[in-house]
Order: sequence, then structure tokens, then C-alpha cells
Amino acid sequence: MALLEVSDITVRFGGIVALDDLSFDMDEGQILGLIGPNGAGKTTLFNVVSRIYDPTTGTVTFDGQDLLAMSAHEISRVGVYRTFQNLALWPGMTVIENVMVGDHTNTKANVFSSALRLPSMRTEEEDLRNRAWAALEELGLDDVAYNPAGGLPFGTLKRIELARALIANPRMIMLDEPASGLTHAEVDSLAQDIRDLRDRHNLTVLLVEHHMRMVLNISEKLVVLNFGRKIADGDPDVVRNDPEVIEAYLGSS
Repeated sequence: MALLEVSDITVRFGGIVALDDLSFDMDEGQILGLIGPNGAGKTTLFNVVSRIYDPTTGTVTFDGQDLLAMSAHEISRVGVYRTFQNLALWPGMTVIENVMVGDHTNTKANVFSSALRLPSMRTEEEDLRNRAWAALEELGLDDVAYNPAGGLPFGTLKRIELARALIANPRMIMLDEPASGLTHAEVDSLAQDIRDLRDRHNLTVLLVEHHMRMVLNISEKLVVLNFGRKIADGDPDVVRNDPEVIEAYLGSS
């Protein structure tokens, strides 16, 4: 059984059809690239799966569970984590503090125990800090762990976002244009990081990205959208040579 199943999803905003009867699935441990021109519906699909939007019709299941019956907070508890195009990092906080925020949905200590520094809070915070440090070490960021995030290069900030996703112990990570704004060398490094994290943690990765070389290099499956409609779905080597895909997207990039 597929880990993620998107079935017959349609999203309408008034008279505009943002997604038109979209269906695809993903296996556990798979990297799937979701591509298409601007306005194709990629971000809309991300917003449906991450529970920002409700679809007009259709279903989304994750490991057999109905994601559409959950809130954004609840889907993180079943292992779905999303990053955004605009980095949601706090520049005045240290890198390790930013990473620790990534596991806020699994934190049991409440605001009162935090304020009073109760033993339960101290123990939980110590565990959280240790896991954040391990995530930073895994991504080669331990040397900047106690630096303010605001003064670091953009490529480093992107990797911090990956570390923050990792600490949440996800089963599936949704990466929304992670290569945006990066140099070619940084894109290659990020692609290797994504592959390594997938291999080490058996992560499932749903990727929206306009950097076609990166998408084609790391994706094991492609889904191509155009005007909200799926026009291709399958092996990247097959999809990239599909005439409709070439006309709609690849040929114009």
C-alpha cells in the first residue's frame, strides 16, 4: 500500500479551478518531484496536504489515515512535516534554538512548567537540545550551532531548515522550493543532503522545485501539473521525454 495517496482532488476558488481531479501516490522512502509552470497548482496541492486548504472534492490518506480529517497540528504528529518557500527562521535566535522549535508539536511541557522551570521541562528541554545537536551534526552545522541565525549565508539557512524538519522525527517531508536562491554548488550539496537523509532515515520526500537539474537528479518519480491538471506521472526518464511535458514546461525552461 502506498504511504501517501492523493485521490480525485479538486480545488476551486470561485470560478477558478486550481486543481482538477488530481490523483497520484507515493511509496514509503520515495522521492517524488512535483513540477509544472508557475500557477500549475503545485503550492495549492502542498496547501491541501499540509491542511492549509480544504479541497472542494477528493481524499488524501497517509498510511491509511485520513489527512483531511486532521488539522495542520495533528498531521505533524502522524509524521508529515512541511517546509516553506520563505524561511520561517528567527534571525535573533541561535541556530540550535531554531532547530529545537521544529519539535514543538511533540513537546509535552506547558507554558507554566516552562515559566517555572519545573523538572519535567528541564528534562524535556535537555533531550530536545541533544536531538537538535545531533541533527545539526548530521548536516555538518554543529560549528554554527550557537551563532545567531540572522548572520548566516542563505545556503546555510536552507540546511538549518532541513535540520529543523529532521528533529520532528517525520516520516514524510514536504520541501517547497528548497533550492530557490541557491548557487549551483549549494544546490548540488542540498540534493546530496536530501538523498542522504532519505537513505539514513527512510524518509519519504515530496518535492516542489523549479531547479530541473536537481529534480531530475534526485527524484524517483515525477508528477507534472499544468493549469491544475496532471499531464504526466511516472519514471523521470520517461516523463522528461513526454511531448506534452516538453511543450508545457521543460521545453520552455
